[in-house]
Amino acid sequence: MNGKFTFHKRLDGTIDKGRVICILCKKEFAYHRSSSSLAYHINAKHPVASAATANVSNLAIYSKALRQTKLEENIPRMSKSATDRLTNVLAKWIAMNCRPINIVEDEGLTEVLQTASNDPSYKPPCRTTVTTKISKMYDGEKKNKLEILVEDSPNFVAITGDHWTSAGNHSYLGVTGYFIDGEWNLNSFALTVMKTETRHFADKCAEQFLNVANDWGIENKISTIDTDSAANMLAAMRALPYEHIACNAHILQRTITVCLDGSGFAGVLAKCRKIVGHFKQSPAKAVQATLDQQNNHRWVMLTEAEWGKLQRLEVLLEPCRYVTELLGGEAYVSCSVVLPAFRHLDRVMDITDDDPAYVVKFKNAFQRDLEARQAVVNETWFKVATALDPRFKDLKCLPREKREQVWTSLENMLQAAEPRRAATLQPSTEDDQPAQKKRRSALLLGSDSEEDGMESGELQRYRAEPSISIDDCPLQWWYAHSGAYEKLSVVARKYQSLPCERLFSLAGHIVQKKRAALLPENVTKLVCLSDWLKKKK
Repeated sequence: MNGKFTFHKRLDGTIDKGRVICILCKKEFAYHRSSSSLAYHINAKHPVASAATANVSNLAIYSKALRQTKLEENIPRMSKSATDRLTNVLAKWIAMNCRPINIVEDEGLTEVLQTASNDPSYKPPCRTTVTTKISKMYDGEKKNKLEILVEDSPNFVAITGDHWTSAGNHSYLGVTGYFIDGEWNLNSFALTVMKTETRHFADKCAEQFLNVANDWGIENKISTIDTDSAANMLAAMRALPYEHIACNAHILQRTITVCLDGSGFAGVLAKCRKIVGHFKQSPAKAVQATLDQQNNHRWVMLTEAEWGKLQRLEVLLEPCRYVTELLGGEAYVSCSVVLPAFRHLDRVMDITDDDPAYVVKFKNAFQRDLEARQAVVNETWFKVATALDPRFKDLKCLPREKREQVWTSLENMLQAAEPRRAATLQPSTEDDQPAQKKRRSALLLGSDSEEDGMESGELQRYRAEPSISIDDCPLQWWYAHSGAYEKLSVVARKYQSLPCERLFSLAGHIVQKKRAALLPENVTKLVCLSDWLKKKK
């Protein structure tokens, strides 16, 4: 009661909390946790004290109401729902663009978010929160991908795999899946980036691919596995019940590297490396030293003849660069382009009367090495894929005596093929740049031959169809004609979905020196989630 009563004190000095004494009149009252009788006493016997107490109480309330509001209380703050949305978007941005999670601790990012949200009190989420968000996002996206592969059930899934080592000296296997959906669109997404604890022996490599297939429920749908041509990979693929395709982009790059080392261009390239290394150590000092001692450094500069060699090398390697990029494509059909592209390179590397000795040496070495490396290529697969591409179905990239063998193989396949009917919606097309069209047209090699002997049924009608332009999409053609070629379209869907390896560069951006301690499970989530989110855009 605002200090008007006190507990009774016994003679022995203890406090009796069952009795209280009014300090104004010394009257004692029984106290049982209720103050109503005490309040009545004060109001009845001591009205002046009661009024003073009321005035003090009212003054406190009035003063509180008149108290000046602090400046920060007037600043608008984000609601909890808005904060949660911003946290989710932030986690998505980190995952999609492979940003380090500790970027949320960057003061610059905090200032940007505070300015954008108009809330100077906003603080980004901690690393633990972002990690949790990314983990939930990965689980949700993986569930969606599993539904596509299992429930929406493409009949054939091609996968690619590549081993690589991180900056922290950890070995990983990256695997990507590819398939053609019901509307004849080529789809692909990362399946895993799994840490491998053992050396890459053939049996372990085979086991790793089987584990990925079982994890995604596609062990009965895999049509091909695309890898490099390493001996352990070739041995592992022989132990698996799937078709193996050696990555042709890798094959071409290895051929170029070997031929350059042993060709007439080796000397001028070594000289170029020395010049680049001379200036790369310290550009400013190197330039000054070169200017001060120009005569002493004249021996390292390229001669006019050496510049001519480099120009010839550029002309020789330009078709190789284009074919490498073409075979490394992910958003379009590349399997059926392999044989026409390599036939184009053979023609480019034909020796002419104008070729100097060092160019002849390079061309001869290129043709020999490429032919030797193609011994591990699944040529039968590429022949069928080429025949089922309406751009190249005339098979002009093959010798005439081998063309009928391809059609015979296709006829045998059709005997076992089950009829399937695709949807009838027409997808949109995309135009290529004129320069790309010109280069692609070089893949259509001229031939005056006409095929003899037509098969009956679908294959005969397909062979009678006019070829489409090199710039047209073969999947769009099949989308429009799959109803007329029920059996043949099933085979085409299987043989047109094969891609090249794609995950290595993305994983390299994530597992770098600054993030060498990144946990393997987080590597998997970041690489796969980045790939999935970007392809949803």
